[in-house]
Amino acid sequence: MLQSVAMSSEVVRFRPTLRRSVELFRGFRLEQSDPDYFYQLLADDSVRQLSGYTDLDNKIILDVGGGPGYFAEAFRKAGATYFGVDPDVGELAARGGVDGGMVRASGMALPFRDGCVDICYSSNVLEHVVRPELMLSEMARVTRPGGIVFVSFTPWLSPWGGHETAPWHFLGGHYARRRYLRRQGKEPKNSFGTSLFAMSGGRAIGWARRSAQVEIVHLLPRYHPWWAQWVIHVPGAREILSWNVVLVLRRR
Repeated sequence: MLQSVAMSSEVVRFRPTLRRSVELFRGFRLEQSDPDYFYQLLADDSVRQLSGYTDLDNKIILDVGGGPGYFAEAFRKAGATYFGVDPDVGELAARGGVDGGMVRASGMALPFRDGCVDICYSSNVLEHVVRPELMLSEMARVTRPGGIVFVSFTPWLSPWGGHETAPWHFLGGHYARRRYLRRQGKEPKNSFGTSLFAMSGGRAIGWARRSAQVEIVHLLPRYHPWWAQWVIHVPGAREILSWNVVLVLRRR
C-alpha cells in the first residue's frame, strides 16, 4: 500500500471529479439497453485516465478484450497504434464488422512476442477468465520494460459483481444464474462458472505485489472521485465499495 501511495504522485494530468463519477454511473445503467452510448463513453474516459500515466501519441497499445472496436477508435484518435484481442467472434463482430487491428485469441495466451507493446490495457475482462493470474502475467510479458499495464475489472462482491444477474449474486452465483434463466427464459450473457467468475480485488492486488514482472504505480476504484479513492486500500471494504478495481502497473 505504501508503495502504491508514494508512486501515485506521478499522476498529475487526471483528477477524477464527482461530476465524472455521476456521468459514468448514469451511463453504466444503459450498458444493456444502449451499449453504443455506454462503451463509447467508457472508451473516451479510458483515454483520458490512461493519459494521466503515459503519453499515448505514437505508442503501441494492446487491448486485451477489445471486442467490437469502441476502444480502438478512442485510442487511435489519441495517436496510438492499436491492436486488440478477443476470443469471442460475436463480440468482435457486434457492430457489424471486425476492426482491422483485432485478433481472435485468449487473454491467457496472447499471440505476441515478449516486450512488443508500450501499453497493455484491459477493461472488464479479468472477471471473465478462469485463470486471471495467467492473464495478468501474459499482459506483463508482452509489455516492454518501463511500459504500462492497465487492468480494470469488477470484483465479485461489488454491487455489479454478478453483472446482469446482480444483486442476486450475493446469494450465490449459481442461484443468480438459475433465477435469471427462470425469469428471462434464457441464460445470462455472463454465466457464472462459465464466462463469469468470483474474482476479487485482493487477489489481483496480491498478484501484483508478489510479481517479479511488475511494480505498482497506482491502485484505485475506477469510477470514484479523487477524494473517495481511499476505499481501494481497505481490505474487505474495497471488494464492495470500489465497484471497479484498477491496477496501474509498470513492467520491470
